[in-house]
Amino acid sequence: MIIDAFENAGKYSWVHPLFARAFEYIKSQDLESIEPGTYQIDGERLRVIVANGPGVTAKESAAHFECHNKHIDIQLCISGTEQMGWKPRSHCIQQRGEYSEEKDVLFYRDAPDMYFTLKKQQFVIFFPEDVHAPMISDGEIKKLVVKLRL
Repeated sequence: MIIDAFENAGKYSWVHPLFARAFEYIKSQDLESIEPGTYQIDGERLRVIVANGPGVTAKESAAHFECHNKHIDIQLCISGTEQMGWKPRSHCIQQRGEYSEEKDVLFYRDAPDMYFTLKKQQFVIFFPEDVHAPMISDGEIKKLVVKLRL
């Protein structure tokens, strides 16, 4: 997991071949006015999801404690304040259901080891080994999630 301010995003372009393209796409957008929806940037290799809505409680979010096998997530807070839970996948032992190949998601019943907060223009990068519980807030959140195919 990587957490940083978007102004430092360029430092991470070496981590994955599609990171530079993802960060360039984000920089080219008017984030305040971008509409919720899914935007295909490079087919299944690179897509962006913009979401806007009310936050949920930590308990509600933990019910969807998730990780991915085939994608890296870059999650950027556009507005609001978003808290997220995190735990290393190697420490999770309570799998909930089976892995969904179609949705590339696996859920766990484990509780997060830690919580952190993203504010406007801050981002987190979740790798397949990062189990995460997003959208925790008592207010509205607008966020952008980049899905990068491994």
